[in-house]
Amino acid sequence: MFYEENILYLCCPKYKCQILDTIDRYIIDLKALHDDNAHFEYNVNDDFFAMLDTSEFQKGVAHVSVDVKKLADSFDINFQINGQVVVICDRCLDEMNQEVSSTNRLRVKFGSEYTDAGDDVVIVPEDEGSINVAWFIYEFIALAIPIRHVHAEGDCNPEMMQKLKSHLSYDVVEDNDSSDDLAASERPMDPRWNDLKNLLDNN
Repeated sequence: MFYEENILYLCCPKYKCQILDTIDRYIIDLKALHDDNAHFEYNVNDDFFAMLDTSEFQKGVAHVSVDVKKLADSFDINFQINGQVVVICDRCLDEMNQEVSSTNRLRVKFGSEYTDAGDDVVIVPEDEGSINVAWFIYEFIALAIPIRHVHAEGDCNPEMMQKLKSHLSYDVVEDNDSSDDLAASERPMDPRWNDLKNLLDNN
């Protein structure tokens, strides 16, 4: 689920660079926790997404609530995320605001080096004892975006919708043979436009 390269980039000292100066507020020092439970609040915006320099989306706002529970041999980190991101409408290709809501859990254990152990388990070096949750926040938001995202009915770009509808009309067959005199309404629609037609029909 998580990219090991990004875990190293955000957390490992040997990968420190200028970007860490701007995301260090997302570091949770697990060793420094005095209580068995801790709570953190983050408000992310366009700067957060641009900072991570991802291609999927770079605009949005979200409130992130993080609860950390200290266990005998690990830490449970629970994320509650609510907000919206800017994505491209599948129907008209204009930008649109997509609501996102996500509840996720991450278990962190101490070890010798950073490792994505799978099943939402991450190993962090015990001698450092901290984790930067910035990339995990992004991943959870990305996973909360529906596979299909379209504007609400009537909100799509009207010019683009008109162009789509014109392409979805029945094909005009150029044929000088007078024996082929099918009415336009009887001509089959190009099957390549079926998916687009389904999008329009669901508007």
